[in-house]
Amino acid sequence: MGEFIIKMPDVGEGVAEAELVEWHVKTGDPVREDMVIAAVMTDKATVEIPSPVDGTVIWLAGDIGDRIAVKAPLVRIETAEGAGEAQPMPISQAPSAEVGKAEIARPAPATPVTAAPAAAAAPAEKPLAAPSVRLFARESGVDLRQVQGTGPAGRILREDVEQFLVQGAAPALLRGGSAKKTATEEIKLTGLRRRIAEKMVLSTSRIPHITYVEEVDMTALEELRATMNGDRRQGHAKLTVLPFLMRALVKAISEQPEVNATFDDDAGIITRHSAVHIGIATQTPAGLTVPVVRHAEARGIWDCAAEMARLAEAARSGTATRDELSGSTITISSLGALGGIVSTPVINHPEVAIIGVNKIATRPVWDGTQFVPRKMMNLSSSFDHRVIDGWDAATFVQRIRTLLETPALIFIEG
Repeated sequence: MGEFIIKMPDVGEGVAEAELVEWHVKTGDPVREDMVIAAVMTDKATVEIPSPVDGTVIWLAGDIGDRIAVKAPLVRIETAEGAGEAQPMPISQAPSAEVGKAEIARPAPATPVTAAPAAAAAPAEKPLAAPSVRLFARESGVDLRQVQGTGPAGRILREDVEQFLVQGAAPALLRGGSAKKTATEEIKLTGLRRRIAEKMVLSTSRIPHITYVEEVDMTALEELRATMNGDRRQGHAKLTVLPFLMRALVKAISEQPEVNATFDDDAGIITRHSAVHIGIATQTPAGLTVPVVRHAEARGIWDCAAEMARLAEAARSGTATRDELSGSTITISSLGALGGIVSTPVINHPEVAIIGVNKIATRPVWDGTQFVPRKMMNLSSSFDHRVIDGWDAATFVQRIRTLLETPALIFIEG
């Protein structure tokens, strides 16, 4: 018998540690070669770590949410062969730089040694279940600690909760026929959710925001958009409002380059960018991500639409690369039909501006002689007041408004 140690792999250049976001095993579980044993995350990149050997888990490095240093022991496995150690491999050598399995170099055979005892206790026992299963159990009044999981590593499946209810453990009903709900659940902030929280704290604590709201008449643009979508070629992505806004941003930035900038407040340096890399805030099952449409200044309206659609799908499916999720110089935030009347978007640090898109609604507008129905939309935009003065912020938004209300201007060069 021997002991095999798997160390935390190098998950990116300059990264000193990674966060544990999922264990697929617990102490005492048997593992097979190439079986995924853990998932770790850094800078929105998630990497699955497989076992290079067969054996039994005798020690795990920590709990979900803990940060483990690169090259530090992550898992100890008791094996039938000699002792060994999996040396961390840079993530650039793995098949995928983002979501995928991190390869681990296999050790050379070594002289058998007696297996060491577990160096620490197993992580605190907590029912393993997907968020959707937890929600179902909570709505059904079921304590997951009372349910026997039949999934991998004892994971509780929805069928397990349903079976638990069928077996007579359904909660008592009140006179109205509804079940009393008394369960509580503590959810540790981990993974992407923790990254989002840290980013928001950084932005709101260090950036003095100024938010400027302006009303835009989108009637002409909506007519043009409908016409262009009706005539679009096969394979062209359907045009939404955002590609038009992206092109309007490019033209407005050419007149006010100070808005397309990042601010290193530690060094006191503002960097203005000639390239316009537009971040598109995108909601995914794991949380908010910001894929980046690079070089929007060099893209036409259809190209902007296609690239935005491609990146949004990659972000939602978890296949976006680190480069596709970083490097933006200005960000657009839109909630589509849920956009509301006004919002106060938080700047994507270290950028100095973010453009918030609210929903389009038909409203009566006075044209000088009568009220006429017009398709109206508000832009709610935030700026870093250390870098952008209120006058400049208003001038920038007014220029965007002019371009959107007279959409032909978006297509005029120069």
